[in-house]
Amino acid sequence: MNSTDNSLNNSLNDSLNSSYDSHTHYSDRFIPSRSQSNFTMSDSLLSSAPPTSTGASSHNGNDHNQANTTAASTSSATGADAAAGDASGGGNQLLSSLLKSELLEIGGGVLDENGGGNMMKFKMPREKHSDAVKLNTLSPIGSASHRLLTSPRKATRKIPKVPFKVLDAPALQDDFYLNLVDWSSLNVLAVGLGACVYLWSACTSKVTKLCDLGPEDVVTSVSWTARGTHLAVGTNLGETQIWEASKCKKIRTMRGHSARVGTMSWMGHTLASGSRDRLIYLRDVRAKEPFVTKLAGHKQEVCGLKWSADESQLASGGNDNKLFIWNLQSSQPQLRFNEHTAAVKAIAWSPHQHGLLCSGGGTADRCIRFWNTLTGTPLNCIDTGSQVCNLQWSKNCNELVSTHGYSLNQIILWRYPTMTKIATLTGHTYRVLYLAMSPDGSTIVTGAGDETLRFWQVFPDSTAPNKVSNGLLFPSSPGSIVR
Repeated sequence: MNSTDNSLNNSLNDSLNSSYDSHTHYSDRFIPSRSQSNFTMSDSLLSSAPPTSTGASSHNGNDHNQANTTAASTSSATGADAAAGDASGGGNQLLSSLLKSELLEIGGGVLDENGGGNMMKFKMPREKHSDAVKLNTLSPIGSASHRLLTSPRKATRKIPKVPFKVLDAPALQDDFYLNLVDWSSLNVLAVGLGACVYLWSACTSKVTKLCDLGPEDVVTSVSWTARGTHLAVGTNLGETQIWEASKCKKIRTMRGHSARVGTMSWMGHTLASGSRDRLIYLRDVRAKEPFVTKLAGHKQEVCGLKWSADESQLASGGNDNKLFIWNLQSSQPQLRFNEHTAAVKAIAWSPHQHGLLCSGGGTADRCIRFWNTLTGTPLNCIDTGSQVCNLQWSKNCNELVSTHGYSLNQIILWRYPTMTKIATLTGHTYRVLYLAMSPDGSTIVTGAGDETLRFWQVFPDSTAPNKVSNGLLFPSSPGSIVR
């Protein structure tokens, strides 16, 4: 019996010993693995924790205060280094990040995918594939620096300083109060030259003569409909004519003004026309009457008209230095702005922010002003140093372009809302009085009294925000004559 019991005990002990040797044993103590811990990051995380309760011992409180002081000093030093890197440019900032990564083993102060790195983990972290590959390379830099150098960097936009195409436009008038150039949604440019209107196709470079008003009249303004199929032509005798572009056929003549029609703006089937007779007519081309509403408010010639993007407000500028905001519910101005000290021809509504309007003053003013038409308050004023002839917002980014006359004759690209200059373009020898934008919003055309039309690639393409491209089917042939 005793021998049998001894045999059973020996067998049980052998099985227990084999089971004990084949398994990992854990104690009741938590011993974290610190071989891969980032202590600088851990101190930063601990220092950002809320303060301990008042019931803590004085010894622990002193330890926490000391840790917080050390972490604050490290954080301040790191912040100062970062600020210095930002001030010295992108290259120095990259160099600073590399030095921190290599010398101080600080990975730019960014946590990994798990949010807290490997702080207070029980087991060793699994080796990443990128780190394993790095061990087999001869590169002297660490994996964090390698990721920093190979990360994609934001591409900078290069704006050409010269026009990519120049067209001759004989008899293009040097008159501040006229609007003789407009670009349709079908990629056709309309230009008023003397008594004639010419259409230039940006796709084929073909020039078509739309109309000739005869020896007793002159073209004073042109404006395309939103669809680009019909063109409104304002004349020196006060007529407003509607032409079908594809057939070169006049559809209608609307009268009412007693002086030249210098500015027009479409809103669906409604055309707003402004004249030297100080009046604004709203014309519904579907109605028999020549106009449906008469707006009287300006004391001198109306030289600027623009409908808002939502077509609820109409902005008008006059030679009386006034900027008015109208709506369809009243024949009196909804808002009156009197801050300009010269004629207000340049008017543009932002397509990115509802109720944001900018306007530009003439030679005695030289300022671009921004307005909130929802609250009726002025927002900002920028002195450009020269006569503001035109303003146009980009469709693809929060930027705008202005053209200028006396005395610099330049084109300026601005970034809103900081109003920092992105580029300044020169080339015209006369005032840059005319401006129009391509259908895709990447190209502008400018006209001046030097009888030239110049095409500039200034705004990014909507499909490639960091790339300046005309996005149009411009022919590769050199400049031609619009006539």
